[in-house]
This record gives sequence, structure tokens and C-alpha cells, in this order.
Amino acid sequence: MEDKENSKTLNKENTKEYEEICYVCHKPESEVGELIHMPGGLNVCKGCTQNAFDSFKNSGMQISDLMKMSDGLPPMSFLDLESITDDSNKRKIKKRKTKEEREEEKKNFDLKSIPAPHKIKEQLDEHVVGQEKAKKMLSVAVYNHYKRVFSDSSDGVEIEKSNVLMIGPTGSGKTYLVKTLAKLLDVPLAIADATALTEAGYIGDDIESVISKLLVAADNDVERAEHGIVFIDEIDKIAKKKETRTRDVSGESVQQELLKLLEGSVVEVPVGGSSKNMMVPTTSVDTNNILFICGGAFPDLEEIIKERLTETSSIGFGSELKDRFDGRENLIREVTIDDLRAFGMIPEFLGRLPVIMTLDVLSEDYMINILTKPKNAIIKQYKKLLKMDGVELEFEEEALRVIARKALEKHTGARALRAIIEEYMQDIMFEIPKDESIAKVTVTADFLENHGGPVIEFK
Repeated sequence: MEDKENSKTLNKENTKEYEEICYVCHKPESEVGELIHMPGGLNVCKGCTQNAFDSFKNSGMQISDLMKMSDGLPPMSFLDLESITDDSNKRKIKKRKTKEEREEEKKNFDLKSIPAPHKIKEQLDEHVVGQEKAKKMLSVAVYNHYKRVFSDSSDGVEIEKSNVLMIGPTGSGKTYLVKTLAKLLDVPLAIADATALTEAGYIGDDIESVISKLLVAADNDVERAEHGIVFIDEIDKIAKKKETRTRDVSGESVQQELLKLLEGSVVEVPVGGSSKNMMVPTTSVDTNNILFICGGAFPDLEEIIKERLTETSSIGFGSELKDRFDGRENLIREVTIDDLRAFGMIPEFLGRLPVIMTLDVLSEDYMINILTKPKNAIIKQYKKLLKMDGVELEFEEEALRVIARKALEKHTGARALRAIIEEYMQDIMFEIPKDESIAKVTVTADFLENHGGPVIEFK
């Protein structure tokens, strides 16, 4: 009984912050007006109530007939609908701020509230190693975006959106960069996978589900979500299929439907669900001030770039060797809009992603820095784990190089580093707690090359 009373008290407090929703059309009170409160905690808008009465009237049924049908049925309170409808705020919308509150918030927000590009990059440097050009471009793009959000357009000058396209090999840090950025700026972030998106009406996620995830990240606060960041990963997977005899419902058509989100429009999105249906409430979200960052590995794009760079004749004066660019690192930096169109991205889609940044292929030195330099470096994590057992952990310089070389051989970028260290550290982590006299463990290159064991020092 006490739990039920506490639950009711909490729900009453939440109603100050959240809006009630019509349980027929699932629209919030701010859109449909004052709701009619029915027994059992059900709330219905006047429009749905009128539609119900009109349906009875058009069918020739009288209210008295309805009353006769309900004879013998248990009362609505028998279902305890209140416990079903009011226990959670997952499918409720936070009340929108008044015009005065919005103006006051805008007045308090100035350029000093937005970190300058060099400040954003400094913070990114603490967590992400290398990719200097990408970090610089991302810092400027984000800074300009939030200046645009709070800019005054009364002078007739309206700043256009600067959505971002990130191109880089797998494991080069695309997702990690965006996650770190959102954490630093303290804004809601939604990460969506483009491979799950399909054209409306087909099995898979609708385009609006991307914004629905952002709404969940913002705790169903529409106004906070409208200033958030959406990262759409694997964007290269929705390229036009070059040869297909079936309808391409997850390629070009998805690019076409994403246009309205990227450019900025008001869309109806499901609340607390990934698809629209009669059981899920919907709300309107304006995507005009949402920053969209699209990322993808774009495999085989380098072949398209090579083909463009060696278009001149291969015979006679001024000819170029066809293999001139083979083996050249970071050829992806030479990418142009034409290359992306040849890959299968439509021009309208690319036009809404004006900032194109490329991430470099990770070299051996990059890998070593990733292992040791960031705040949350993998080596630092393992040192902390063994320190909890009272043991010091060290890695020889040559051992780090062996790990980096083994990771490069796997061709999965920085993701391979943890898997390799985990493989070799497993026996060490298992054996160390057995002997309390161990003071220090040094991982050597010979141990990693299977020519011996780690160096162990005792207390």
C-alpha cells in the first residue's frame, strides 16, 4: 500500500513537468487542448470524444443500447488502469517552455557560453589521439552551428546549417570523436545505424526513428532535443545499388527521405518507440537546429579516387602510370563530391552535408599513442586493474610496437588493440591474484612473440 501511495505522489509531482496525453490519438495536451479525465486514469481529448459519439450516432446505436451492453461487465476500476497509465514517464512529453521562458533563456545564452574552437579541440586532444585536421574541422563546424542556433536573424542575414560528413576507415575514431564531443558540450546525442533504415512502409526503422532516439536521450524534452546532435553511422551502406533488379528500399530511397531531416523541417516522431502505431504517442520536433553528423568507412572509395586521378592517357607524352597511387597512404584526403557521387550518394544528399572531413589511416606510431596517451588509454586501464591487486604493471617500448604491428595486420583500426592485449593479459590477470608476494609485472616483446613469459618481480 505504501509503495502505491508513494507512486501516486511521485506521479502527481511529475505532472508539473510532463504533459498528459490523449489515450486515443496519443497527442499531448498542448496540441489538442484540455483533456477530459475519465475513471481509471484515462484522459481523452474533446475531438476523440466527439468522434466516438458521432460514430455511435452514424451507426444507429443509441447510448441506452451501449448501457445495456455494459450490463454484467466489471467496472473500469476493476482493471486498475491508473497503475498501467501513470507508472512511467517514458511515453509522456515534457511541457514546452512558454515564449517568455524561451526568450529569457536565449538572452542568458551568449558566445561566452559556447567553447571556442581551440578550446573544443584542446578537450578532444585529451581523449582522441591524432586526426588533427578532423578535430579542427569538427570543432569549427560545431562552434558555428551553435552560433547559428542562437543568432539573431533580424538583420536579414540567416546562417545556413553546416551538417558534417565524416569519411574514414573502420576503427579510425569516427564514433568516438562524436561521443566525446557530445559529452564535452553536454547536449543530447543519438547514434543511429543507417543499415536499419528503410523506406516508409517496409520492414525496418522509419526515418523518424532517428529523431525518436534523440528525444529519448533528451528525456522526452522536445526543446532540448531540438538543440542536440544526431550521428548516423554506416551512411555509406545506403548508397545507390549499381546493379539491382529489385526495389532499392534501403538505398537511394532512404537518402531521399533523409533530405527533409538534414535540411530542417517539422516531423512527427513516435515517443518511446521506434515506429509509429496506434499504441505510441507522437509529437512534433523541428530539426532545423539539430546538428547532423554522418559517418562511414566508404570501402573501395580509394579505387574511385585513383581512377579519377589517372584519367589522363597512359600512352605518349604527359601520360601517367596507372599504379602511380598504389600503396599511397591517406589517399582518401583527395576525395571530391564527384567521387562520392560515383560511389552511389545522390547529389541532393551531399548538398546538405557541406562540411566533408576525412580521417587518416592509423599508423604504427598512432597505435602506440592510442595505447598510452589518452585519459582513458587501454594500458592505463590495465594498470589500474592490477593496482587494485597491489601489483605494478609495465610495458616495454618494444612490446608496445609488437601490439601495434599485430593490430595493423587485422585491418580493423584501433578496435583490434583491446582484443590483442586481452589475449595476452588473460593468463597474467588469472595468475596474479594467486600470489600476494608479486610486486611488479613487466610485459616484454619476447612474451608477446611467444618466446617466453613476462618479467615478474617479488616484494
